[in-house]
Amino acid sequence: MNLTRMAAVIVAAMAAAGIARAADFDEAEARALMKESDCFKCHSMTREKDGPSYKKIAKELKGKPDAEKELYKHLTTNPTVKVDGKEEKHKSLDTKDEAAIKNVIHFILAQ
Repeated sequence: MNLTRMAAVIVAAMAAAGIARAADFDEAEARALMKESDCFKCHSMTREKDGPSYKKIAKELKGKPDAEKELYKHLTTNPTVKVDGKEEKHKSLDTKDEAAIKNVIHFILAQ
């Protein structure tokens, strides 16, 4: 196999792996947990509300090696956030199920 052909095969395999990784979530389960946890009260998928849109969050975290870790911390530790100039505690997801939390993280990052 010549080098050009080998490079094309490697690039195709890497792209396929990336697509599989991006789709590694259950959207219905993620949305259900986010709804139950009142996430959509302050966040929208595409537009700004009291909090940034999930599309904006995903764009800001894209390519960051610690993106999942950063989202995990934000979604589980009740950090202080500013809303309308006032500081308040960000509500955590209503679960301790690690798989469910990671599912939501993957869903957000795929936006």
